[in-house]
Amino acid sequence: MKADSIASTGENSYSVRAVDRVLDILDVLQAAPTGISMGEIAEAAELPKSSTFRYLATLEARGYVERNGREGQYRLGLAFLPLRARHLDDLAARARPFLEQLRDRFDETINLGVLEGNRIVYLDIVESPRTIRFAARRGDGHPVHSTALGKAIAAHLPDEDVRRILAAEGMPQLTSRTIVDLDAFLEELEQVRRRGFALESGENEKDGCCVAVALTGDRLSAAISLSAPAARFSSDRFEEVAGALIRTGGQLAVEQEPTDA
Repeated sequence: MKADSIASTGENSYSVRAVDRVLDILDVLQAAPTGISMGEIAEAAELPKSSTFRYLATLEARGYVERNGREGQYRLGLAFLPLRARHLDDLAARARPFLEQLRDRFDETINLGVLEGNRIVYLDIVESPRTIRFAARRGDGHPVHSTALGKAIAAHLPDEDVRRILAAEGMPQLTSRTIVDLDAFLEELEQVRRRGFALESGENEKDGCCVAVALTGDRLSAAISLSAPAARFSSDRFEEVAGALIRTGGQLAVEQEPTDA
């Protein structure tokens, strides 16, 4: 091994420069779940483009990175799926009692969703006990632009990532109230950021209403929401529900903090 390939970081600990660089690249990719260009990776990792290309090619060959051939965007590959699945299972298990508490308090359906690729996937759902209710099924995938969960998550993504998602998925008009204009949607996300929660009123499903907040403390792009028929969920309850969701998100973030041995 070449002497300059190992940098001493202490008497009994060493750092391999090439491994550090690969981990820097993986950190960048983890922070950009929707994809990122090679140039952006090189800039964020502070590496020459030529070196970045070689590292990415090796990671891609081993399945740790995948590339969208049409757009040239890189993201974490299938080799990380088992680890991501464990993270999703852990999040669902931690969140379940909190979701049940919210359901019991409001008597409405509570959802946990995550960004998977370009769509919102329902990771867990605690249904309302009422006969008439709005509830998706676990594993269902819905568009980002028409759902409160999608808006809540998108509001915490860079605008270029949001544009990329919508360019790939389109903005189909699911109801007469669905936002189908990109600029209007980006303005909607600004409102989400200002007030701290997302709203969906008949945009994904006619006569449905939903309030959502992002789980900003989690390493996954996730959010929780309450959904109900619009007829029994008036606007004067939005702040109360959003406050409860925000507090729950904070509790979930505390739950995942490592504890001292």
